[in-house]
Amino acid sequence: MNLAFRDIRYHLGRFILTSIGLGLLLGVVISMGGIYRGLFADALAILQHTGADLWVVQQGTNGPFAESSRIPEDLKYRVRSVPGVAQASPLSFQTIQIERHGRPFRFFLIGYDLGGFGAPPGIVAGRGIRQKHYEMVAAQGMKLQLGEKVRLGQHDYTVVGITGKVVSSSGDPAAYVTLPDAQEIQFKKDNDAIRNNRARIGADLARDPSLPPSQAALLAGKLSAASESTRTVNAVVARLAPGADLKAVQQRIERWNHLRPISNQEQRDILTKGMIEKARMQLGLFRVILLTISAVIIALIIYTSTLDKLRVIATLKLIGSQNRVIVGMILQQSLLMGLIAYGIGYLLILVTYEKFPRRIVLEGPDLAALFVIVMAICTAASFVGIRKALKVEPAEALGG
Repeated sequence: MNLAFRDIRYHLGRFILTSIGLGLLLGVVISMGGIYRGLFADALAILQHTGADLWVVQQGTNGPFAESSRIPEDLKYRVRSVPGVAQASPLSFQTIQIERHGRPFRFFLIGYDLGGFGAPPGIVAGRGIRQKHYEMVAAQGMKLQLGEKVRLGQHDYTVVGITGKVVSSSGDPAAYVTLPDAQEIQFKKDNDAIRNNRARIGADLARDPSLPPSQAALLAGKLSAASESTRTVNAVVARLAPGADLKAVQQRIERWNHLRPISNQEQRDILTKGMIEKARMQLGLFRVILLTISAVIIALIIYTSTLDKLRVIATLKLIGSQNRVIVGMILQQSLLMGLIAYGIGYLLILVTYEKFPRRIVLEGPDLAALFVIVMAICTAASFVGIRKALKVEPAEALGG
């Protein structure tokens, strides 16, 4: 006869409700671990899809994701001419929030050169961008339909393709347009701003007595046109030739072109150790708190359950049962409770993780480590009840 199972059958309702409550708690713990892994996956998604060896950005910045970076587009030719560089392509990045169906609609817009690399990966529906203007490929997370139009800036962009789960480091779904379109959306001013800028430059030059009015007007037009140029990008990404020395290429770009070349590994460190470090620490703290709460709940349940059957335990001692029988009964109940609760929590997340607003990544080693921790917590929590049970005197079985 297994005393643990027999006692569970006697208090079945309480045992089931307790296991379900613990299961919900462990489900939250599992989800936080998945969110933590999802933060890494989101932060590195664009890096992995781009496949660049170097990210050439504005000097003195950690761009283009952690900081703002703006460099002229024609720097791509200078980067391509560096020995060891096989390919170089300009990219533009920006976060956009518009109104769609009366609700805020936020996404990450990537502009790429049709002749370069950095194009949307894995088209799952429709096709890639073929025309230079007004076509868009959207990630699945944007929930756009093929043929749907999105108003950006002064033009409508037609969704011609759907790509996979490409997101920014902040978790916003990504959309792709051509580089000229992205530059126009990001850098081109509206007509009122252009007129105001020209008037302001003209007024400033008119105050200079050394400039004739005709020259001031001509110079104002040139300065205004220069300030309205959209030939700017956020980064130039490069792939190295086989056998090229990464450090040597970085030093050459930095020395002669006054730019900052960030390697793919350095960019990973910037994203993972800088941008999401606080979120990682916060999620870790919450997991520790929830596991501590779980341990306290299990200890309380086992302790109160032991108090309910003190006379039974005393009777077992009176008829000659060894302490290991009593210890085994309490320990088995605690471990079984933890096992069932873990299973409930895992199944709950397995069914619902696709519906979370942020990506949930469940990894086998993490789940196995959490299972070991839960079993260790159950074992430690059972000592509270075991200690109380071992103190019971056999004579208490004969008391009133």
